[in-house]
Amino acid sequence: MRLRGCRTCRRWLVALVCLAGVFLILDRMFPLPVPGRDSPYALVVVARDGTPLRAFPDKDHVWRHPVALNEVSPLYLQALITYEDRTFWWHPGVNPFALVRAGWQWLAHGRVISGGSTITMQVARILEPTPRSVRGKLKQILRALQIECHYSKSEILTLYVNYAPMGGVLEGVEAASRAYLGKPSNRLTHAEAALLTVLPQMPSVLRPDRYPQKAQAARDKVLHRLQGRWSAEAVADALTEPVIAQIVREPLLAPLLAQRLKRSAGDRGDRNSNSNRNRIDTTIDVNAQATVEGLLGDRVRMLPPRVSLAAMVMDNATFEVLAYAGSADFSDKERFSHVDMVRAPRSPGSTLKPFLYAFALDEGMIHSESLLSDTPQSFSGYQPGNFQQSFNGPVSVSESLVKSLNVPAVEVLEQLGPARFVAMLRRGGLKLEFPRGAEPNLSVILGGGAARLEDMVGAYAALARKGLAGTPRFTPDAPRVEQRMMSEGAAFIVRDILETGGPVGRAVEGLGAYRGIAWKTGTSFGFRDAWAIGVSNRYTIGVWVGRPDGTPNPGFFGANVAAPLLVDIFSALPDGRTLSPNPAPPGVSQEKICWPLGMRFDAVNPQLCAVQRTAWILSGTTPPSFPDRMRNAAPVLTYHVDLQSGLRVMPDCSHGPAEQRQTARWPASLEPWLEPALRQRVLPPEWAPECRDAYRPDGGIRIVGLSDGEIIRRVPGKTDPKARLEIRGARGELMWMLNGRLLGRLSGTAVQTIAFPEAGRYDITVLDDFGHYDRISVSVMPASE
Repeated sequence: MRLRGCRTCRRWLVALVCLAGVFLILDRMFPLPVPGRDSPYALVVVARDGTPLRAFPDKDHVWRHPVALNEVSPLYLQALITYEDRTFWWHPGVNPFALVRAGWQWLAHGRVISGGSTITMQVARILEPTPRSVRGKLKQILRALQIECHYSKSEILTLYVNYAPMGGVLEGVEAASRAYLGKPSNRLTHAEAALLTVLPQMPSVLRPDRYPQKAQAARDKVLHRLQGRWSAEAVADALTEPVIAQIVREPLLAPLLAQRLKRSAGDRGDRNSNSNRNRIDTTIDVNAQATVEGLLGDRVRMLPPRVSLAAMVMDNATFEVLAYAGSADFSDKERFSHVDMVRAPRSPGSTLKPFLYAFALDEGMIHSESLLSDTPQSFSGYQPGNFQQSFNGPVSVSESLVKSLNVPAVEVLEQLGPARFVAMLRRGGLKLEFPRGAEPNLSVILGGGAARLEDMVGAYAALARKGLAGTPRFTPDAPRVEQRMMSEGAAFIVRDILETGGPVGRAVEGLGAYRGIAWKTGTSFGFRDAWAIGVSNRYTIGVWVGRPDGTPNPGFFGANVAAPLLVDIFSALPDGRTLSPNPAPPGVSQEKICWPLGMRFDAVNPQLCAVQRTAWILSGTTPPSFPDRMRNAAPVLTYHVDLQSGLRVMPDCSHGPAEQRQTARWPASLEPWLEPALRQRVLPPEWAPECRDAYRPDGGIRIVGLSDGEIIRRVPGKTDPKARLEIRGARGELMWMLNGRLLGRLSGTAVQTIAFPEAGRYDITVLDDFGHYDRISVSVMPASE
């Protein structure tokens, strides 16, 4: 008996081994279909909270929103297992008792009374659809056993909740919850969990958006089945809840970013490491994105056809992009909706000026109140003008930055060097693009290169991050990349100038209408691009306005179209304009400095301080003003004055007692722009007659044709009055200016004709390359009837 029992055991063991071998062979011959078999490109791009931004369907236009089990409501999982497969956690893929019961009922009644499919068998049918026949059911059973060998129970359940048909183009509980209920699947109520549990049984017939009554009847059946699993109160409340489903719409937020990330993932052949291959997680904040898109949509309706908008919001602490709008309206093809202007290289206009002044501060070339010349100048043949077509004369670095003056910026760039400036930007992470073969020149500070909005936002973050710029991050697993753009002190000074105007603006209440935001605008040549980029303590935001095809938009500049939108975005975001003290960092201090020398106030020589200003200085350095470009002379002028006449003399031509005096020289280009009272106080007096010929043989230059203070009256019915003006005592080329606007450069012997189209005051200035000038003012009176 014992020998016969051993033989029987041995036979069973051999049979089991053979069966296992056959199973392994069949498993190799008929491998399981890969989940997502027909949708290698189907994916959903989601916001930071899991809200779908944009769904990219597969070839059958099926939407799936991948979700993990811990991201699904426990109520749904309880309802699913209780209603569909109570023995799910212990059966081997099939429930033989359920199959026998279903078969007996089918034979007895001639129709299906209850199903015998387990959740695993339903997954098998999802992975490999089979006909509803005995043969199809057998194949489904074999696949279910095969699935149980390859996957854990949690993995099988995950496959079901992601691929179960939910009606129409929807698959998976997350897609159905978002599409029908407008919420993630982790926030389902008891009634909603029951509704989504029953949908896969007859997804086309039970769609809640089309057949709410049928869906409610099927849902109530599930709820009654859950009596005992859920409390009687919960079931009773769920039964009273009506079935209300929203119209299924394709999610469409941040569409261009979603498309960009989809393309990028396809190029890499992967998806985010923290997601499965059908989902891309982003850093986008749904509320911020909706706010930005709403503001752009409101603004674009007031703009001409084909004009688009772009905006990006970045969190300063993490470099995470919270909102990304590459175009104004993704549905408006007339406005080039498919062109992502966050990525497009465009001329940045004046938006690079903050970096220029920050670099000059770090190099010890300037302080916040260094004297600059906003006058007509030629820089090796390059003659920049200001956007307002006028000039301001002597200005500080702060005034130049706040008013976005061009000539002073070019003056600073000439000292720093264009190639060096571009290299310093690149070192900080901002790479400019130039035409092939072109080298950086002085025009780069006025938009002579090209930059991308996303790179500009990353660079501007340095103003709020102690000088550290960074690369914007669009996905949670994107590496954190930051570079030193400028020193902490330079970042503080430039940000303070942009936000308050500098030390004086910071000290005076009411100055700085948008405190809490430091921002700069820019307009490219020909009004092609309008920019506004700003920082607060929490965000860095960039805005671009223009036509993607590069067509000019006359009258569109940063201050009037981009800046208002920028301020609106800051104001609409939480903590966008939170005012918090930003104390000066170590190395930054305030000092009294003097113009025109630019150095600290010296109480010993007060006569050298024509104008006193309060400046931010860095590392205790008060660099002197730049050398005079027109006149090669010492910064301090020593001269003699006749004590009786008060005129300028020299000892060898003076006939009376004389006194030696000193004054700080102003740049020759600025002398004509000094206020009369200041000019009288700081410039040497006229030469005495006995010394004039000896020490000023050229006699200066003088405008001939009109006299200072002359009045011109317009004649009714006549053309605009004109004046033909000449110059006496001139050498070389002359710069003619009218009301601070450069008219042009003419030779000293040429005649300048000036028209007076309107009544008012006209200031005419002529300046030669030696610093000599003459200035007259005439008044044009309206025609008398």
